[in-house]
Amino acid sequence: MQMKRKPTHPGEMLRVDFLPDYDLSVSGLAEALGVSRQSVNELLRERRAVSPEMALRLGRLFGNSPEFWLSAQRALDLWQAAETIKQEVARIRPLDAA
Repeated sequence: MQMKRKPTHPGEMLRVDFLPDYDLSVSGLAEALGVSRQSVNELLRERRAVSPEMALRLGRLFGNSPEFWLSAQRALDLWQAAETIKQEVARIRPLDAA
């Protein structure tokens, strides 16, 4: 069952929910994560996906799990893929069990 609404990008979650709550700047988040400011900026601007490595860093920093971040990214990736090829997928006929 396809979601009708586009899932929230993890970068938006960081930008809207996490940075203000923890009073973090882009530079502060980058330093805390041990990554470049550019990496964080691209994630926050939704131009970069959350990688497994970034999910580990974010989970450790914010006290949640890497799976939380990867699940959010996976939901977005699947939604985008489904939107891209929905007509092709609709033409596939499901197989009946033998």
